[in-house]
Amino acid sequence: MKDIKTLLLVLLSTGLVGTWVYHLYDKTQYSSRIKEVYIKDSTAVAQGIQDSLQKIYSATINILDTRLDSTRTTADSLKNQLGSKLNEIYTLKNEIDGILKKRGASSADLLLAREKIAALQQMVDELKGQKDSMEQEKQRLSDVMLQLSGEIVGLQQNMKKLDEENKSLIEKVNLASVFVASEIKFSPVTVKNDKEQETNLAKKTSKLVISFAVQNNVNEYKNADVYVMIIQPNGKLLKNDDVWEASSMMSLHNGSKMNFTRKVRFEYLKGEAKRLIFSLNAPAYEKGNYTLQIYHNGYMIGQVTKTLI
Repeated sequence: MKDIKTLLLVLLSTGLVGTWVYHLYDKTQYSSRIKEVYIKDSTAVAQGIQDSLQKIYSATINILDTRLDSTRTTADSLKNQLGSKLNEIYTLKNEIDGILKKRGASSADLLLAREKIAALQQMVDELKGQKDSMEQEKQRLSDVMLQLSGEIVGLQQNMKKLDEENKSLIEKVNLASVFVASEIKFSPVTVKNDKEQETNLAKKTSKLVISFAVQNNVNEYKNADVYVMIIQPNGKLLKNDDVWEASSMMSLHNGSKMNFTRKVRFEYLKGEAKRLIFSLNAPAYEKGNYTLQIYHNGYMIGQVTKTLI
């Protein structure tokens, strides 16, 4: 009986020792697993944070690139002002790139990356605010320029109208200084037995007698000049025998110059009806139309045509 009790005590002791040994072993394994799981979870969390930061960074960069492209294309004149800010943004962008591409980034690295991304987002927002402000200023300036452009167009139209009115006024003043010609006679004359008789036959014409009256109720002249042109049937100008006059030219109101047949100079009193008469000779007279034109101060004041047969 005593041997049996001893055997039972030995077996019980052995069981208790085995139980404690198993319990201690299992606890050790459990602790090891907990530590391993914790380490794996920390790595996963860190990787998740890094991935999240990468997504935020990528989205921020996409927005930034779009805004930078818009800034470069629409704000060329403001490059000097934006240059410093853009340099800061690109520097920060490169720093974040370096951290996120770093293998085995530490928690401190990730925290630094988060801070830099927040700073980058703030810079982007500030850049957007500056761009919006610049766009508003550009729009304001554009509106001002549009208004000024309209005012300039209106001013140009007024100036054009005034210029036309001035030209019209100058034209009226010039015309007021011009003689009015009347009673114009252009007579081919034949001379026979010292007697003059008007004719329409070219072969019997000895000379051309021109007479007309001029009058001006505005001005008087100490030396008034009236120019006479006679255009022959062949289209050529009938030249006077006076070499000096033939080589001279008269000035027209439009600035051009023309040759003339005869210049008549006389003194004129305002309001007077001045009668002028003179004759011209030519070596021969052709059949056809002869045109007489009278000019004063660059304006034609009279014209008649005579036909010789």
